[in-house]
Amino acid sequence: MLLLILLLPLLFLPGPLLLRHAPRWAVGLASLPPLIAFILLLQLLPTVMQGQVLLYQFDWIPELGLSVALRLDALSALFALLITGIGVTVMYYAHHYFAGKPEAARFYTLILAFMAAMLGIVLAENLILMLIFWELTSLISFLLIGFYGNKQISRRGARLSLFITGGGGLALLGGIILIGQVVGSYQLTDILAARELIQNDSRFPWILGLILLGAFTKSAQFPFHLWLPHAMSAPTPVSAYLHSATMVKAGIFLLIRLFPVFSGHEAWFYWVAGIGVVTLLVGSFVAIFMHDMKGLLAYSTISHLGLITLLIGFGTHGALTVALFHLVNHALFKAPLFMMAGVVDKAAGTRDLRQVNGMAKHFPLLMILSFIPTAAMAGLPYLNGYFSKKLFIVESLNGPHSGMIATLIPILAILGAAFSVGYALRLFHNTFFNGKPVDLPNWPPKKPSNWTYAPLVFFAAACVILGLWPELMLHGLIAAAANAANVSSDLLIPATSAPHIVSYDLSVIQDHPWLSLISAVTFLGGLAMYSARKTLFAWHAKLPNLNAKDHFEKLMQTLIGWSQNAVHMVENGSLQRYVLYLLVTALVFTGWPLIGLDVWRGNRELMPIDAMTAGGIVLLAAMALAVSFLHHQRITALLFTGATGLFITIGFARFSAPDLALTQFSVEVMAIMIMMLALSFLPQTSPHESSRFRWSRDVIIASIAGIGVALLSFAVMTRPQSSISDYFLANSVSGGGGTNVVNVILVDFRGFDTLGEITVLAIAALAVFALTRNLRLKDRPNHQQNEYWNGFAESHPLFLRVLARPILPMALLVSAYIFLRGHNLPGGGFIAGLITAAALSLQYVACGIRWAHVRMLTQFRPLVGAGLLIAGTTGVGSLVFGKPFLTSWFGHFELPFIGEFELATALLFDLGVYVTVVGATLLILANMGRLMTIHGPGKEIG
Repeated sequence: MLLLILLLPLLFLPGPLLLRHAPRWAVGLASLPPLIAFILLLQLLPTVMQGQVLLYQFDWIPELGLSVALRLDALSALFALLITGIGVTVMYYAHHYFAGKPEAARFYTLILAFMAAMLGIVLAENLILMLIFWELTSLISFLLIGFYGNKQISRRGARLSLFITGGGGLALLGGIILIGQVVGSYQLTDILAARELIQNDSRFPWILGLILLGAFTKSAQFPFHLWLPHAMSAPTPVSAYLHSATMVKAGIFLLIRLFPVFSGHEAWFYWVAGIGVVTLLVGSFVAIFMHDMKGLLAYSTISHLGLITLLIGFGTHGALTVALFHLVNHALFKAPLFMMAGVVDKAAGTRDLRQVNGMAKHFPLLMILSFIPTAAMAGLPYLNGYFSKKLFIVESLNGPHSGMIATLIPILAILGAAFSVGYALRLFHNTFFNGKPVDLPNWPPKKPSNWTYAPLVFFAAACVILGLWPELMLHGLIAAAANAANVSSDLLIPATSAPHIVSYDLSVIQDHPWLSLISAVTFLGGLAMYSARKTLFAWHAKLPNLNAKDHFEKLMQTLIGWSQNAVHMVENGSLQRYVLYLLVTALVFTGWPLIGLDVWRGNRELMPIDAMTAGGIVLLAAMALAVSFLHHQRITALLFTGATGLFITIGFARFSAPDLALTQFSVEVMAIMIMMLALSFLPQTSPHESSRFRWSRDVIIASIAGIGVALLSFAVMTRPQSSISDYFLANSVSGGGGTNVVNVILVDFRGFDTLGEITVLAIAALAVFALTRNLRLKDRPNHQQNEYWNGFAESHPLFLRVLARPILPMALLVSAYIFLRGHNLPGGGFIAGLITAAALSLQYVACGIRWAHVRMLTQFRPLVGAGLLIAGTTGVGSLVFGKPFLTSWFGHFELPFIGEFELATALLFDLGVYVTVVGATLLILANMGRLMTIHGPGKEIG
């Protein structure tokens, strides 16, 4: 069921795009995935609240410690319920927010993917898997923040968020790798039990610092908070979801999940609590001066995230419980406030608090529904935020600190609480009262549908219910989630003068005189701040205006300029320079360690060299040198290149590598043919550009590199060494069912490599097709009669046409034979595919593009796709039977008159290779060849 909960949003992912032209109610079905997931989580909730941990694991790459491992305990259930539950309301709100807009389908698709990524973070049992989902949230939030890509403010805000959160993700990667090295596992179950091992390791400061960097950047902690306010360019449903239940809560979840590993350490308190209190004050201070409604709410979110982080930094069970309680309360009052801002924005055409005034007259119901979450955010009595803020003050008074810190933290906590009252008052009073509207773009304001208010009614009711009966949440799911955090009892700090949260006696906390007095002071302090807002605004206006996006863009432009200069110094379009850098680097890094090698020759006996082999080596060297000396004459160099390839083929055959020989020969034929096509569009000669000095330098460096490679190869091959080839030789028949070890490796033992190679080949063929699809080349120059290209009077000589036609069926027969025997004798799908492609290419050369293409039985692009599909399906088939991907099955059968024969699923995979190679090769050749037709590029082929 855990896997189903995670996959539900992804299963529904194509729905919005498929239904983008359907009625509004059909597109609104996108709210079903979070609703179904929420119901499934509620069914599992009683089990996890009893302390049980539900696990699901599927080994992915066990050798690397990678597995699809999911974990559901009370802590992950709490976050998953927030993600799905608030997700349902956001989907419903978006249904009305995007009413009649074509971008609704794109929004639903992105938000469902974002939801799945967040569920992956909170449900992951494997830290590597969690990191994958962590990075997905950064990428998808980039798309959501830049949803309106035609606006510069959206693009800049998206870039800033990706830069900060992506950088934090890299830091988190480093921390996770270090944890894995210390613990020897990436499973949370193992890591949470290895607290002393991790804290006693010398790498602990690095682990803690990197993990905190990842968490702080994600949860917008100071000084990484700047991305969150600039994410307000996203649509309001995105802001409501991102601030209340997702993205920013991911970092908080990470801190709580790893709480038992790091808490209790002195560095944990100073870093986490210190950053938390600074974030609390910075966010609450800036929020008061924000004129944009969503900007004010964004900084208030930063403030509350700082409050939660401060509580987590205390390192006590009670503080952790209060942090979880306030996290839920913040989600319940922040989501409706963003929805209110969205309603006002669409109605009035602006979110500026200097213009949006007196909205109570136009939207009395919205005013009532907005008052409750605003008052909850301010911490007024009988609302959910009241108790969590009181408990926050209690924990500040009873924290694990002494001396000046014990006095300073409660004072700063009270100051932050007073600021929250001030910005809550400003948001509500400026929006619904404070005189009349000023120059609204939309006048009179547009009234939304009454159904738009449904989510606000739900959240307002939740704020009231949890304010009147907080025990429902605090003594239930919150307590279970705090226990699931696996905090050891020795971290509890006994209460002193004030009641402690561990007692959970909320009646004592509610009636405690000192706490009531502090609450009154915070409210009066916030009221005083708001009353003195004109004086404060005048003072704030004198402060320097720091725009994070402007500074970020300036920094990025500077970095881009530096990188461009560095790239231009290295990459100037000279292949000669690239090869020089490569060879010099190889010589430095490999030559330096080998200088001290005394004996180059090992004790293995050398093979005798016969006259035939020596002559072949000399001819091969001569051909290679000829390519270098004659490279200015391109057609001549190409012919010598082909001759060099043929001699290499002979070498493979000479040293008992028939599969390599067949492959090399087939590849050489097709490669020369394609290069001949490419050369037809280039001048026949290239100019001499190298000076004598550069020529001499290149000869010396190339000679040193060649001699070095030869010596290194000689040193390696003359020494005895163990090789993995012994394993393949021993298991080829028993494990793969084939006596041709090379083919068994390609289609079974290393079949995944082969699948990747044919995928790359397919991508290259599609790239050639895309580049030449609408390509219109200028007329080629009129060559003289004595030049290479006009050697024939006819474009397609009769002799070649007559010879090509009978060759085709014979070549296809040879190809089929090579294909079928490949599992036990030299051959296979790749070689057979190249033989087929060469035979069909001959028809193009002999008879012309149009003649050959009319007689082709299929298009080439579908052929490429079919080959990849066949190969991939063969691999998936093994998963169905519980075997690793691309594991082959084989069996021996006997039929009358035929005798015993073997069948193996590797043959199907080889068929996929064969079809892909044929389709990709012909797609490249035909689309390059059609550019050479006399009457222009000709009809598109593919």
